[in-house]
Amino acid sequence: MAGSSAPRSDTDLVERVRDLKPLIRSHAARAEQQRRVTGEVVEALTDAGILRMNVPHHYGGYQTSLRTQVDALSEVSAACGSAGYMALIQGGTAFIAALFPDEAQDEIFTSPDARVGGTLIPSSKAVPVDGGYVVNGNSPFATGCQDADWHLLTALDGTGEGPPKMLWLAIPMTDLEVLDDWNVTGLAGSGSNTVVARDVHVPARRVLPVGPLLEGTFPSQRNSADPFYGMPVMLLFCAWTAANALGLARAALTEFSERIQQRGITYTFYEHQHEAPVTHLQFAEAAMKVSSAELLTADLVKLIESKVANAEPYTTAERARIRGQCGYLARLCKEAGDLIGSASGASSLHREVPIQRIVRDLNALNLHSFVNPSANLELYGRVLSGLDAGTPFL
Repeated sequence: MAGSSAPRSDTDLVERVRDLKPLIRSHAARAEQQRRVTGEVVEALTDAGILRMNVPHHYGGYQTSLRTQVDALSEVSAACGSAGYMALIQGGTAFIAALFPDEAQDEIFTSPDARVGGTLIPSSKAVPVDGGYVVNGNSPFATGCQDADWHLLTALDGTGEGPPKMLWLAIPMTDLEVLDDWNVTGLAGSGSNTVVARDVHVPARRVLPVGPLLEGTFPSQRNSADPFYGMPVMLLFCAWTAANALGLARAALTEFSERIQQRGITYTFYEHQHEAPVTHLQFAEAAMKVSSAELLTADLVKLIESKVANAEPYTTAERARIRGQCGYLARLCKEAGDLIGSASGASSLHREVPIQRIVRDLNALNLHSFVNPSANLELYGRVLSGLDAGTPFL
């Protein structure tokens, strides 16, 4: 894979991505039609350096600040929700790959632009054999798998002794089969097909136990002392998905601001929608929801970055709060999108009008089991009420 020239700074990375928005936006409808991000957009994002954000410095990566990652991913998402979601998965999964044993990283990061996908759904089984595991099973929702070099597949250790252990296994995509089953109504262009492992041998050097990782322990020797890789993966995912939600919601506001100048409200005396009081109320409420989501995102990002800077441990309440914020800000963005969608008239249902796609993409993101507002608020509420979180995924 050809490498791209490194951005001069984090700010330059955001500028590069921002410059790509017209291209990404022009391919959004085609991505939805073909159910995967177009090759032109994949290559453009790679050349901009989006995949290098979490790749270690010694492989040519950036180890980009979380704030800048959120800014860059939100710019992609504003142009195309599916492209933004694929970027956050592949850019984020590179962080997980950097926690694997160093030998595995040497295999994965032969280029700083290596495309790594993955899931955290333990629907496969890993049976121990001499020197590693043999893996069988399906890995659904494998975003961007058709453009990936590696897949981090989640499986349960099939020893049958004691509670099953969850493992992440790094597998070349050439060893996996892709089922063309991603035919959905939201984030439809993300290419989140199912990948299948059939008697795939995975050497022990390419295995990452999930349980210890959730407690802050991982096998990489080179990265174990680097504070950057001490950030909790689950909380990072909250920040990355927040970027997707914010980008989509901001795009809805932008589209609406242009649309109301060009149309009236049918069966009323308003020849210009922007003059109608109901439009003012709808627009302001949607904008305030997005502003509130931005504040929640800034708060959780600030907490994660301050913990890294000060080498401070998290309390369970802090981790649960970030999960709660993740779900609540996603809900706010969806509500903003729904408001804009309902105020845009029946003509906005045409597929060439971006608002209808934005509404569907925000709905899909809110259905993600890790993002789901109700599940995350219940989790946070349990901790506020003096109970355990009810999940180790904090």
